[in-house]
Amino acid sequence: MSGPDSTARHPPTRRLRLLGLAFVVAAISLVAFGLVSRAAQEARLHQLATEQAVPTVAVVAPSAVANHATLELPGRLEAYIRAPIYARVPGYLKSWKYDIGGRVKAGDVLGEIDTPDLDQQLVQSRASLSVAQANAKLAQIGAERWQSLAGTDAVAKEDVDQRTFTWNADIAQVRAAQADVDRLVAEEGFKRLVSPFDGIVTARDTDIGALINVGAAGGAELFVVSETSKLRVYVNVPQNFVPNVPPGTAATITVPEHPGKTYCGTVEASAQAVNPSSGTTLMQLIVDNRTGELMPGDFASIQLQMTSAPHALSIPSSALIFDSNGLSVATVGTDGRVVLKPVSIQRDLGAVVELSSGLVPSDLVIENPPDGIVTGTAVHLAGRPATGVVATARQRHESAKS
Repeated sequence: MSGPDSTARHPPTRRLRLLGLAFVVAAISLVAFGLVSRAAQEARLHQLATEQAVPTVAVVAPSAVANHATLELPGRLEAYIRAPIYARVPGYLKSWKYDIGGRVKAGDVLGEIDTPDLDQQLVQSRASLSVAQANAKLAQIGAERWQSLAGTDAVAKEDVDQRTFTWNADIAQVRAAQADVDRLVAEEGFKRLVSPFDGIVTARDTDIGALINVGAAGGAELFVVSETSKLRVYVNVPQNFVPNVPPGTAATITVPEHPGKTYCGTVEASAQAVNPSSGTTLMQLIVDNRTGELMPGDFASIQLQMTSAPHALSIPSSALIFDSNGLSVATVGTDGRVVLKPVSIQRDLGAVVELSSGLVPSDLVIENPPDGIVTGTAVHLAGRPATGVVATARQRHESAKS
């Protein structure tokens, strides 16, 4: 039956079909767009994760410039020349002329010793010399008389020889007696205690009437004279720093009694030996003290201006890697990958270390290597794209050197 009503129902059915088809197409398009977007997002996330897996590092080039570093050590000041004055003759102190702090010239008399025993010995020795001279004179007269008769038959030749030998023996006795007198006269000169050089009396350990014993026989020092216009400074330098403190090294010296004031000194000599008990080498500095502000015996703080080791390369201490393999440094090769190089430290200056071996000036050193970095790890240089960075950085470093 194909009446007018059935014909009127066909257009709505066709529209419904078209609407359904459009809905299906839209749904498929929406699903396809979502799948494509999700795949693109996953690809971007994968790329980002891959990029973040390669660490970004900053590099520095080893420096060969001299590093100015100081080594601060305790030391002590001593007089440039110090002479303890001992007695050479026994007796009693008769007088003294200079007290502590007194300035003296070479040859000035510091004190005098009364030596009654020595005086009597000298008197006796001179008397013995007179006897020997008299005996020698008598022997000479007899010998000459017998020698004058030697050509005759009045005396025997044996008697002449005996008289001559007696005369020669008496002459030897005179010489011995004279030598004894000269010795005692020389000892008499030691009754006067004199200053051996210009300086200051830094000690007086005797007084008038004190019993004086000879210094070699256990006698104490009577005076001490010190030359203080310049001072010696003794400091013990640790063994590993000795090569960096050669003679001529400049030093700054401070003492507690003059806070805020510094004095200049110079390393003059080294003991050239290591004390096995302390592992240090004794070094001697000279400091000008014409103003007299520094005192012998002072404890001082010495700052030594250490020189750099020859051919040493410097890098930041943060670039060092300590692991089970020892001490190493991470460098970046031309292919953008890490190369670990073992190194040896010449001198540790805190923020900077000097290396004695392991690197060359053209190396690019990672300043703060990340944990777990190993040889072959790919890295990006900070502020640069991954490709060509190392070559560019190396060219920049080479051009800066030239």
